[in-house]
Amino acid sequence: MAELQAVEVTVHFSPDGEITPLSFRWNGRLYRVDAAGRRWQAEDGWHILVLTTRGQGFEMVFVPSDRRWYLGQPAPGPMAF
Repeated sequence: MAELQAVEVTVHFSPDGEITPLSFRWNGRLYRVDAAGRRWQAEDGWHILVLTTRGQGFEMVFVPSDRRWYLGQPAPGPMAF
């Protein structure tokens, strides 16, 4: 993944502990998440692909060790969910 930026994220925790991003603030703008797709755990944290209501796809990463969310640059084209 390309360079990551720390972002403020609003999330939903389901009763079974699944985390779903609802919105995030990036570059001074609020982005609402329309859909969350593939999820996986890697050495650097939990990765989630999201699609915003503006149609932009992002890869979000939650790093439990520092309790922060990070965002990659927007995907240049359609993302596979």
